[in-house]
Amino acid sequence: MTNKKENILQIIRADIVNGLVKPGQKLPSIRMQSRRFGCSLNTVISVYQELEKQYLIYSRPKSGYFVVAKEALLPLLQTKRIDFASAAPDPASIPQTDFRQCLNKAMELFETSIFTYPDPQGLLSLREEIAKLFQQQQVFPSARQVFIFSGAQQALHLLAGMPFPNGKTNILVEQPTYWGMLAALKSQRQTVIGVERTPDGIDWAALERHFQSNQIKFFYTIPRFQNPLGTSYTAEDKRKLAELAKAHDVYIVEDDYLGDLETDRKADPIHAYNGAGHVIYLRSFSKVMLPGLRLAAAAVPDSFVPVLQWHKHSADLSTSVLSQGVLEIYMKSGMYAHHAQEMKSLYNKRIQHLKEVSNRFLPKDCLYTVPSSGGLFASIRLPDSVYAEDLVSRLENRGVDVLSADRHFLSTFPKPHLLRISIIRTDERDIEEGIRIIAEELERTPITSSSPKPFFRL
Repeated sequence: MTNKKENILQIIRADIVNGLVKPGQKLPSIRMQSRRFGCSLNTVISVYQELEKQYLIYSRPKSGYFVVAKEALLPLLQTKRIDFASAAPDPASIPQTDFRQCLNKAMELFETSIFTYPDPQGLLSLREEIAKLFQQQQVFPSARQVFIFSGAQQALHLLAGMPFPNGKTNILVEQPTYWGMLAALKSQRQTVIGVERTPDGIDWAALERHFQSNQIKFFYTIPRFQNPLGTSYTAEDKRKLAELAKAHDVYIVEDDYLGDLETDRKADPIHAYNGAGHVIYLRSFSKVMLPGLRLAAAAVPDSFVPVLQWHKHSADLSTSVLSQGVLEIYMKSGMYAHHAQEMKSLYNKRIQHLKEVSNRFLPKDCLYTVPSSGGLFASIRLPDSVYAEDLVSRLENRGVDVLSADRHFLSTFPKPHLLRISIIRTDERDIEEGIRIIAEELERTPITSSSPKPFFRL
């Protein structure tokens, strides 16, 4: 099939699937389509015949071609989908046999603990293992400074509501940022201020102004593989953030949820720089392990230990002993390190492929960013003439699931038309096909002179 014919076929097919041509409606005549696409009559006839083979249209003698009934389109909408939306690991990538063995072993080793309420801060033996894991990222807490949470969401919720040693009350967040943090802040009716972050970094002037004047309790940031942008701070950015926080007595909540996927051995977290006494370092285990285990860990300054112990105890008494036991055995056996390395290699390969096909397919007027290495997310900033929710709906009808980034912004903060792309559940074939479909839908929408300034980069 020639490229010309294939392009025409995909456009007409998309018109049908997206509902632009309704079930039972007559399609434009062969002559009209020939003028529309600047092609021969035979090319249009060939396209219509192909659509007939796909059971999308049918012909009536001497009347033309019509779209089939809606019920006949259902199988098309129920075929395998390209999932650019999920943030949970693909079950196929999880070594379930290993987990089952660890679970059985945990039932034996922690049998007595299951029938008691253990330390709300977490099992001491696991905290010691996590302290060793953090040391690989140049974070050096004692076991006393490590807390185990029932998922990172619980940690964020508790930190948002508890008092901090600086006595301040307002919270500063990047815009955009992780939607779960925004939900935690909204549920607790906290005063939240946003500061713009782009792939080129944070708005430093606004950040320092907020640190100086707005009684900031803490600044929540995702310095590595940011969700939803996908980009990371430079070493100089992280050093500057640590120093500013210390100078203005502002704490940093550093969400390093993808620390296991870092491919640059020299990329240290903010906590590793001067000012670590003002940094709370948070790690999730949901992207490498089973999200259902609901486990996360944090390293906190000494001054936080008593008050955080109280808040953690009041929230859930203690995190699941069984989940903690599984993680401890998994780490001590070496399985965790091995599996994390495999996930790092897998996701880095997918990100590199995403970057290559984005360069090849996406319109040059479209602004997008893909991490240089590692991570799970990339983002596409759409021209002002393209509404994210409309594009998401059109892509859904074509079997491609993506997310608009609107929920990653405060309701009062200006929102660019932004899509988040996740590669956690897509293989290389899905990535190529999905980006090609996104490019086709973007090209169908005229780009106007009001397109946004190109601050996103490759």
